[in-house]
Amino acid sequence: MTTARTARPVVLFDLDDTLMAHHEAVAAGIVLHMRARAYRGDEAEAARRWHELEEEHYLAYLEGGLTFEGQRRARAAAFARHFGEELDEAAASEWFAEYFERYRESWALHDDVAPALDALAARLPGVRFGIITNGELEYQSAKLARLALDARVEQVVASGAVGVAKPDPAIFRLALDRFRATAPVSAAAYVGDRLHTDAVGAADAGLVGVWVNRRGEQPSDVDLAAARAAGVVEIRGLAELPAVLGARWS
Repeated sequence: MTTARTARPVVLFDLDDTLMAHHEAVAAGIVLHMRARAYRGDEAEAARRWHELEEEHYLAYLEGGLTFEGQRRARAAAFARHFGEELDEAAASEWFAEYFERYRESWALHDDVAPALDALAARLPGVRFGIITNGELEYQSAKLARLALDARVEQVVASGAVGVAKPDPAIFRLALDRFRATAPVSAAAYVGDRLHTDAVGAADAGLVGVWVNRRGEQPSDVDLAAARAAGVVEIRGLAELPAVLGARWS
């Protein structure tokens, strides 16, 4: 049996597209919103466009160029303009709020999440779980609650709350410091769907960096070289994770 001060392993996860099927929820949400707004066009292409706008404007928010609400308004205005609708700031906020309800209705975990967490708990006795996410704490915590992950996660570190974002090593070290405040950490890993932002960033901070490459993406030569130098582990799904970490930490 473990005690409060026994050294225990920690496995940290990214949230969107690692645990939660964010990409799928975004696509489903924007298609439902298009229909509600009577926008006509190729829905698959529109979903791709909406994802591109998310990548563009959310990055601007992380880099400090836009506020959290500002990046939402910018995405809404750009998408609506493509369909001939001009939105001022108030209308863009309302538009995004309506879309967000459709997106929220589509939140779901990837199918391999619950089995993987159970298998990790069995393979690594006393393991503790946490989240490091580039986002706003309140927003991401709402996802964890709705997805019934909040009871399984001991720490949630959000860039919006701590003022530093992945891949900065500081956010990974901060998360581990929070775990160490209650018990020593015997080993630590971070699992995410973005090779550079998640896996390489974690490895640079001294964790085992794990890239969950669900879609079989081909990284750039630069990212691939960085991943190899950092010792990043690539998996295709979370079902592989318990065996990978179990063998590494046995």
